[in-house]
Amino acid sequence: MQYLDKNEISFPDPEVYHPPGGLIAIGGDLSAQRLLLAYQLGIFPWYDPGEEILWWSPDPRFVLLPDEVKISKSMRKILRDGIFTFTENKCFEEVIRNCATAPRDGQDGTWISEELISGFVELHKTGIARSIEVWQNSELVGGFYGLEVGRVFCGESMFSKVSNASKAGFLDFVLRNQNHYELIDCQVHSAHLESLGAKHIPKLDFLEFLQ
Repeated sequence: MQYLDKNEISFPDPEVYHPPGGLIAIGGDLSAQRLLLAYQLGIFPWYDPGEEILWWSPDPRFVLLPDEVKISKSMRKILRDGIFTFTENKCFEEVIRNCATAPRDGQDGTWISEELISGFVELHKTGIARSIEVWQNSELVGGFYGLEVGRVFCGESMFSKVSNASKAGFLDFVLRNQNHYELIDCQVHSAHLESLGAKHIPKLDFLEFLQ
């Protein structure tokens, strides 16, 4: 793997570099410029609090093709009954901070540091990073954020304060964007997203979508 220089924004080429496990680089920073380059190359940061920044480009890649989304009867009813309302980019920083503090199984802390938040907020100001908000009775109860690379949406993290809130927001987002995005990047496997239709594809196939 390569150790990154904070003074030079670059990464190893993920098309030719295939490290075991997908760890492609260590170090660098979380500036908006570096984050944008990383996602354009199919690389994302993911690390434990207090350790060096780890950059990943796993093979295979876990993704969702919008046309293959699976919606259960119960979720269809939730969407149809209007239990939640959805907005985009109404309160980006509030969404990312909720994602940072959301409890997660097997994790004592979060990789969503102040430096990462700052970088994504800057990307949001340029229109590249986006947030989806889920509301119930005028209260923010769920949401997620990510960024757009061409016709790929790179999902980063989600939170939910009431049952099914983030799932409903994600499904509404996918349905509304089936003609806009060719692919939703889910990065690594989760049973939750697999139940919605996400699957593994070879990394090189994923990189073709980005290009």
